[in-house]
Amino acid sequence: MSVFTMGEAEREAVLVPELAALTERHREACPPYRRILDAIGAAGPYERLVDLPWLPVRLFKTHELRSVPPEQVFRVLTSSGTTGQRPSRVCLDRDAAAAQTRMLAATLRVVLGERRLPMLVVDSRAVVRDPTLSARGAGVLGMMNFGRDHTFVLDEQGRVDAEAVKGFLARHGGERFLIFGFTFMVWRCLRDLGADLSQGVLIHSGGWKRLAEQAVDNAEFRRRLAAECGLSRVHNFYGMVEQIGTVFLEGPDADGLYCPDFANVVIRDPETWQEAPPGVPGLIEVVSTLPTSYPGHVLLTEDLGVVRGVDDGAWPGRRFEVLGRLPQAESRGCSDTVGQG
Repeated sequence: MSVFTMGEAEREAVLVPELAALTERHREACPPYRRILDAIGAAGPYERLVDLPWLPVRLFKTHELRSVPPEQVFRVLTSSGTTGQRPSRVCLDRDAAAAQTRMLAATLRVVLGERRLPMLVVDSRAVVRDPTLSARGAGVLGMMNFGRDHTFVLDEQGRVDAEAVKGFLARHGGERFLIFGFTFMVWRCLRDLGADLSQGVLIHSGGWKRLAEQAVDNAEFRRRLAAECGLSRVHNFYGMVEQIGTVFLEGPDADGLYCPDFANVVIRDPETWQEAPPGVPGLIEVVSTLPTSYPGHVLLTEDLGVVRGVDDGAWPGRRFEVLGRLPQAESRGCSDTVGQG
């Protein structure tokens, strides 16, 4: 069953009451969140997605925001952070953890199918052995749930293991298989393999900044992989630990990122905070019904994006593009109220 079925009007009608109810649930259960809502005068009713109160995503780096008692916290996820920066901390109870796993699977099933596919991991096995489990390692481990016969493209020293790839393709090269890696790793490692990856389905994310410095955009990335590896089924995705389980997936026509039925995006003008119309860049706000154990259901990110179209692509709903990070992004005003009261 696809999770890319709802047009924009239906999605708005379904999501607004669900997200409004989540807002009140978190208001009752999370005192710091309640103080924020009181400080900004957020009282509802909320008639549209753009009316819902948002939190700046960086609050999860500086404050513990949870809507369940400490004894119900089943897992604490941490984000990657640049050197000297505190990582985000996201608290999941068992229900939230189960829901995010289930909905991530439902999202990826649209392009991977029902069966676990043989899997090439464009990384080293060492990345998943790190006891502190970096975001990269966590991402690899999470995606390994969707594959079998996991084969790592890099050896323990981070060098391309051509023999391992050759063996994998001897076993599975004639059938559909899954390739996962972070974008910059895929670009660096796959093109020089000289291997036929034409049966592969590539899922990748992150690392665009390094490619932009080499003047490589999404179109060039796809063109070169098709020409040099035979890879034509390629899906970028956008997601974050603060809304774990929600991924915005690139459609089959490479015309943008699409929102699953339980999520959406709003693009906001960074000066006025009003919604920017399609075609006009702004800050990406992500909404999702999955964060039930912490108030992460409406988050303003520090990424710039633009809506490229609505109900006019391969899948219904909004399709958008991520343009990069807002330099030294900081949404001030909300975090000052968290510690009060």
